[in-house]
Amino acid sequence: MLIRPMVFFLPTILCLWLATQLGVYLRRRRPLKDNERDDFGVIQAATLTLLALIIGFSFSMAISRYDLRKTYEEAEANAIGTEWVRAGLLPAPDAAKVRSQLRRYTDLRIAFYRTRDEQELQQINNDTSNLQNEMWAAVQTPALSQPTPVMALAVSGMNDVLNSQGYTQAAWWNRIPTSAWGLLIITAICCHVLVGYGARGEKMSASLLIVLPLVISISFLLIADIDAPRRGLIRVKPQNLVALADSLPKQQP
Repeated sequence: MLIRPMVFFLPTILCLWLATQLGVYLRRRRPLKDNERDDFGVIQAATLTLLALIIGFSFSMAISRYDLRKTYEEAEANAIGTEWVRAGLLPAPDAAKVRSQLRRYTDLRIAFYRTRDEQELQQINNDTSNLQNEMWAAVQTPALSQPTPVMALAVSGMNDVLNSQGYTQAAWWNRIPTSAWGLLIITAICCHVLVGYGARGEKMSASLLIVLPLVISISFLLIADIDAPRRGLIRVKPQNLVALADSLPKQQP
């Protein structure tokens, strides 16, 4: 449900509007007495405040995860660029091989950020895993034959390249927990029932009571969109990786 934020939006606004109408129905069945309205106002205000806090915390969680994905994209580009330079420490044939692999690897990482298709993503992940094994073998062989501090730099740089991809994948898997979404939705439903129950006048029930469900649903949509790294409209663009790919020479010297 939360993988596609736009699909999540329509059921949300319908559910919240129905909750408001439920409150209106309960008000008609059992109207508030004058001596109960003050106490009801306190409960309603406290519930709406709780909803606002949970929305704020959820938005903060989504933003922090989005920023983390951006940070790791930058880290990947830096790690690949550093290893490209350190590959020059290897013997010439090995250096040319590693740099050719790094160029292909950069293209795969860019495709990882851009794709929306699950089958294509699976193929990209498989190709990335295979290429990582090849890159590690490409620096491991000369390093074992010449175990010097200079070779260790090339091995260390390749290790950073592989680790940065793992950190990126972990950040993309790190989403707002389903339990947090459940709490958010349940609180929102309770709030809308209370709003409908406390509404005064039929005209308000028919027109203005759609405003709060719409605003809350838009808030949920924004949070879900930021939290969906691949399906949302707000996505991390591989700007650093693209800039790195454009800066890499097309021909090996």
